[in-house]
Formats: sequence, C-alpha cells, structure tokens
Amino acid sequence: MANSKDISVKEVQIGFEDLMLRSPLKFGGKVLTALTLLNVEVVVKDRLGNRANGIGSMILGNSWSFPSKVHGYDETLGAMKVLAECIQTTLNSCTLAGHPIELMTDLEPDFLAASENVTRELGLSEVIPKLCTLVVASPFDAALHDAYGRVHNLNVYNAYGSDFMNRDLAFYLTPEFAGEYLEQYTLRTPKPRMPLYHLVGAMDPLTDADVKERIEDGLPNTLAEWIQKDGLTHLKIKLDGNNLDWDVERTLGIEQVSAEVQMQRQIGQWFYSVDFNERCPDVQYLLDYLERIREKSRSCFDRIQYIEQPTSRYLKDHRDVRMHEVAKVKPIVIDEALVDFEHLLLSMELGYSGVALKTCKGQSQALLMAAAALKYNLFLCVQDLTLVGASFLHSAGLCARIPNVAAIEGNGRQYCPNANKVWEQRWDSIFRVTDGTLGTSCLTLPGLGHTE
Repeated sequence: MANSKDISVKEVQIGFEDLMLRSPLKFGGKVLTALTLLNVEVVVKDRLGNRANGIGSMILGNSWSFPSKVHGYDETLGAMKVLAECIQTTLNSCTLAGHPIELMTDLEPDFLAASENVTRELGLSEVIPKLCTLVVASPFDAALHDAYGRVHNLNVYNAYGSDFMNRDLAFYLTPEFAGEYLEQYTLRTPKPRMPLYHLVGAMDPLTDADVKERIEDGLPNTLAEWIQKDGLTHLKIKLDGNNLDWDVERTLGIEQVSAEVQMQRQIGQWFYSVDFNERCPDVQYLLDYLERIREKSRSCFDRIQYIEQPTSRYLKDHRDVRMHEVAKVKPIVIDEALVDFEHLLLSMELGYSGVALKTCKGQSQALLMAAAALKYNLFLCVQDLTLVGASFLHSAGLCARIPNVAAIEGNGRQYCPNANKVWEQRWDSIFRVTDGTLGTSCLTLPGLGHTE
C-alpha cells in the first residue's frame, strides 16, 4: 500500500552565485580566492495532493571534490555546473514517489551516469569523481528533505521513523540494522548550543607580525584576535603533510598563541583538530608528527582531539596504508574517502576510527553514515566546506541533531562573511559566536529547520 506521506517532485529550479573570499584560503597545496554556490528550489506534492517548496544550497567545492592535475579550476567548476543542470533535468522528469532518502538513493545511479555523460560530452581527460557528483547532488537532496518536512508541517528530523520511511536501515546498510530507522540515531530536538571549530588556514596570520596588509573591515586579522573576539575553544589546523618541520612548528606556533590568549581569558581547556588534506606520504609521517608534538609540548599534544584523513582518499588503491597504530594514539577520521557505506567499512578495516560527516555529500548519506558510525561506536565529527547562508544552517542543523557530535565547524564567517549578512538578521545565534559557541536551539521550523 502506498504511503500517503510519500512525495514526488513537481518542479526544480537552480541558480549559481559567485562569491569572493575576504582573504585567501590555503589547503591541500591549493589557494582559493573565490567560491560558487549552487542554490536549488524544489516543489513537491504528497499523495494527498498537498504541495510545498524546499530549498537547498551548497558550495561547489571543485578544488576539494574534483582535484585534477590536468584540468584547471574553471574547467572542473564548469563540469559541475553542467552536471547540476543534468541532475535538475533528471529530477524534473522523475516519476518516483517516496521519502527523500529513498528518492535520492534510487536516483544516485542516474546521477553517476550523468557525470559519465558530462565527462564524455566535455571531452574531459579525467572522469568526474563520485565525490564531486555527491557534492553537486547535495543541494537537491537538501531541498527534498526541506520540502518533505514542510509539506507535512514538521521538522524533517522528526520524519525519519517507520511512519514516514518505507524501508528500514537494513536496506541501505547491513542486516544488523533490520527493524531500525534513523529516528533511533537522531535527536528529536536540537542541542541548545555547540562549540565552533574555527579554521586556521596555512596562510592565516597568527600574530600582528604575520600580517602583510591588514584588512580593515572590522573583523579580526590574526588568530589571536579571533580567539579574543569569539571566545574560541576549538581550532582546526590546516597542515602541509609534505614538510614535517613546518607542520610541527606551525602547530606549536598556534599552541603558543592560543596559550597566551587563553591565559588572558582565564580559560584552561581548548582543543585542536589537524587536517593534512591527504598529503602525508605515509603513516610513519603522521606518527613522527605526533611524537614530535608530544616531545615538544605535551599540552599541545593532549589538545589534539582528532586527525582528519592524512593520506590518499583512494583507499582501494592503498590498502597497505593502515591506520591502526595512529588510532591507538588519536582518533583518525575518514573524510574525502567517505563516498558510500562500502568505503566506511573499508576504512574500518584499514584502521580508521572515526567518520567526518559533510552535508556537501548529501543529507541522506550523512544520516545513513551517522547511523552506521553510532552503531559501530566510531568517533563522529561534522566538517565544513566554507559554508555560508542556508548551506551553513543546514550543516549546523545536522550537527545539532546527531548524538556524539561535539562541535560545529564553520569557516564561512572568516573567509566569506558578506554572504552571511542577510541570514544573520534572522539567525543571529548561529552566525554570531558567543563564548566559542553557536546557539542551535532555534533550528526547529518545518523542513530542515531554517526556512520560513
């Protein structure tokens, strides 16, 4: 019997928005100065004839999701835009009805086929990666979840049980999830406040001595100023992965600046995460990094909360790179490699002990991977993609609804603050940091919680 709560897609509209960064952002050996948003709006109808619209938004992070040694920035970004139009066409012609997770899961093979077609049509020398396809599809996914909640006049995080979903988690994961639904792995109300992970990019000045030319826009220019202004207690450190001396000294430099400012603030506890963006040549490099940090500053070592994927995302091609020894020292999370459940299982086999969730891979995937991570007792974090506006609200909502996620990462306010201006007026508690935290209790509206 058809579920009356099922939805079908009636219309999909998309638009692109180009944004300039306030200051360059360096990661993984690349320097970004601009971003492009993909904004999506969908109209859906349930089986009773009720209609609602939903919105989704995501940064087209081509430098991260489609790293290429052959094609330039404009080429990979252009391919993602063409793919977005193909996904729009697919959804506009879709005749399926169901829950958003069911729709997106069933349509994913079509999206992947579309990416192969775009590769051929554009004459690309490299195939559009699956990760890139997930990024392009993610705002469509978000818009469907948003519309689903809105058509039923409830927050979509309260629409992940058996009354709404036609398949249990065993369909998507393994038989051990039989009879289980996402409502068992999500919170009915958002956490009231969450700490913010602030990014320290590889080019970001730590002190006044590092500032080559001050940006006079009223915002901080140095790490010390940011900590003072926002009361930061969580710092994400971008490292090189190819220069051990620089990585160690950069980390210790951040520790020195942090310690001085936190002492002034009379704060005794703060945390770091470290991100090598896959550039470590091997596991020994990472072990050497951790040992040198521990030798030079035990307090700095103790503050490292977790490590993001330090080596290649292509796990199947590097099965000999095993993280078991690292995981004995610090949680180590899969990030770029996490494109499906198969790779989550493979990462566990290779010694990874945690999962980095990202809404840029899709709301549906993020929820399924969160359920698996919670079932397997893995370390959980939610990562950013320099998200702004609706895309950041979406990520914050996910953070606030997944148990065991300790902090929100958000660097859009640092590198692209102008894109948040219109959203700050309505969502002040989420875009204004207070004592290093964001207020997330407000994300309870129908849909994803942030559209009115």
